[in-house]
Amino acid sequence: MDLHNVRVDIPEGANVIIGQSHFIKTVEDIFEAIVTTNPQMRFGIAFNEASQERLIRHDGNDEALRKCAVQNARAIGAGHLFVVVMRDGFPITVLPRIREVQEVVRIFCATANPLEVIVIQTDQGRGVVGVVDGESPDGVENDEQIAARKSLLRKIGYKR
Repeated sequence: MDLHNVRVDIPEGANVIIGQSHFIKTVEDIFEAIVTTNPQMRFGIAFNEASQERLIRHDGNDEALRKCAVQNARAIGAGHLFVVVMRDGFPITVLPRIREVQEVVRIFCATANPLEVIVIQTDQGRGVVGVVDGESPDGVENDEQIAARKSLLRKIGYKR
């Protein structure tokens, strides 16, 4: 058994969602979940098959983001893994719909932060143990920072 980390490529201004699913129709169903929730979002999806042909299935409405999703899925190499790379929208808007996709069993992360996926390699293949999303905390917010956080959420329309 070997444990190692894979750095995820997240293009400037993009976000990524990484999860686990269990069926070949994952790519089409996640595509539909995204475009019916946020039609202007630009994205690419990749899904690593874990049996049969064991191909990286892919789709999207932005060629560069589709290629990035495939590159990340290939680098991680775990079966039944999916990667969504997106722009012109935020994961928070599409995550509820992606979670409703019948074959999705887990979401590991949704982020624009620097990201590493912790991968285990066995004789059978690879699996995701977890993720390192961003950096460790550097302190506790003060009253001024609490007010700034609350103001930002209202400014961008997530709170009233």
